[in-house]
Amino acid sequence: MTFLVIIIILALIFDYINGFHDAANSIATIVSTKVLTPFQAVVWAAIFNFVAFFIAKYWVGGFGVANTIAKSVHEEYINLSVIFAGLLAAIFWNLLTWWFGIPSSSSHTLIGGFAGAAIAHAGFAAPRVEVIAKIAAFIFLAPIIGMVIGFLINMVIVNISRNSNPYKADRWFRRLQLVSSALFSIGHGSNDSQKVMGIIGAAIIYYQKTQGVTLTFNDFINHNVWVPISCYTVIALGTMSGGWKIVKTMGTRITKVTPLEGVSAETAGAITLFVTEHYKIPVSTTHTITGSIIGVGLTKRVSAVRWGVTINLLWAWILTIPVSGLLAALIYFIVSFFVKS
Repeated sequence: MTFLVIIIILALIFDYINGFHDAANSIATIVSTKVLTPFQAVVWAAIFNFVAFFIAKYWVGGFGVANTIAKSVHEEYINLSVIFAGLLAAIFWNLLTWWFGIPSSSSHTLIGGFAGAAIAHAGFAAPRVEVIAKIAAFIFLAPIIGMVIGFLINMVIVNISRNSNPYKADRWFRRLQLVSSALFSIGHGSNDSQKVMGIIGAAIIYYQKTQGVTLTFNDFINHNVWVPISCYTVIALGTMSGGWKIVKTMGTRITKVTPLEGVSAETAGAITLFVTEHYKIPVSTTHTITGSIIGVGLTKRVSAVRWGVTINLLWAWILTIPVSGLLAALIYFIVSFFVKS
């Protein structure tokens, strides 16, 4: 029981780190356009991170992304040491990339850590290949989808407002950016909180199984409502802590963003997150908003996007799952000498 409690605490610590690591996703454009101050922006994003809980539970009607994460490894190959090692690896990678201001995916480091520890425990039969492959595919698909939608939305808005008074248009887009940022924060809160829920769910379901109680994922949610409430609350608190190094990368280094373009990028990112959540696909909010910002930049000219920065980000994205997996495998081998679960 003590080990389970430690894992739940670690998962919530990861959730908090995820919040401040990925705060940039929700607030980078609204800060860079000076619509809100950094403090106002993180409070605004945190509020809608938590509002996402009520939307997922009472409107969407479930936590499908969390279920996908919990089932990314075959149930018979999951134990508490596997989950513990995966979480430690994910926390390390998130802190490392945050320190260097690299907007890597918290989602993929968690999935990579979970899968890598499971492989160390039981070999390559442990992960569900079809689930991992789908998640890995969206390393590339999420930013491309965000880029295309961002490009199209921005082109439509630019053409509609072509003859508008520039001063009035700018004032309206500053107001609209509050809405688009809120929508993206809802998508961020729901998508990323559910990934931690999935890990906690896998741990509790395994522990209950050792006690002779068999739970489905829906049973777990129904009997442990404190888990989604805790996950959404903690990620909101993490978001309020900010992630200023990554805000700078997202808000200014990829391309310069105006309020109009901020509305386009955030709306495109929100649409991508809502659609993928509908299909229960865990995607990276980081990849999604980065692609959307690139798409907006492309409406001006290809050279408006700083491709050197973008290529560096792409390498970080590609390396996240394998590096997290290898690190988790190493941690698992060390932990297995001391803990039997």
